[in-house]
Amino acid sequence: MKVGAVKISECSSLLFIGDSITDCEREWTGDKNGGLGNGYVSMVAAKFANSWPPVSLRILNTGVSGNEVTDLEERWDKDVLAHQPDCLSVMIGINDAWQQFDCAMEPKEVAMANFGATYRSLLERTVPQLKGLILMTPYLIEANREDGMRRMMDGYGEVVKRLAGEFGAVLVDVQAAFDEYLETGSSQSLAEDRVHPNGAGHEIIARAFLAAVR
Repeated sequence: MKVGAVKISECSSLLFIGDSITDCEREWTGDKNGGLGNGYVSMVAAKFANSWPPVSLRILNTGVSGNEVTDLEERWDKDVLAHQPDCLSVMIGINDAWQQFDCAMEPKEVAMANFGATYRSLLERTVPQLKGLILMTPYLIEANREDGMRRMMDGYGEVVKRLAGEFGAVLVDVQAAFDEYLETGSSQSLAEDRVHPNGAGHEIIARAFLAAVR
């Protein structure tokens, strides 16, 4: 089953779920940003509100730092389905790839296949109630594509791209957005650990998201 083109103007709610990049201290900011955190989610919400005509929809953030796709599976009912969003945005895979690179407990090919199977199962359960689905690739802010961690992340990104095609989702290629920046800029100017971006890095993610759903 495919969702089809995302029409944000027809949605009443948009839920973002993912790991620390989505979370971005949302539980620490309290009412400051409406529980949206300090990252790309709050930036997207601000741009929607300040657009003309303004985009009026309820935006939710249920990202949790450190999450892998199996963590999403455990909390999917509570943190996605219970909210009954019209549109859903998912960004997951960074920690799945990171763990495989640092301390793999199973063959890398098996781990990647299990990632895709779990991700697909979650989407199959959810697509029937959605008007729009957005899948965001995991990324590493690293220009050297032969870097071991970068190769691993690209593999997980390819899984997400295939799922986006399978479900007719809008794809936000976050890795490509960072790669464009890295043609002239440095990784350290965006993130000390190549993963957790500063404000400028989150702005790149937000712009990539907005360009994809425009």
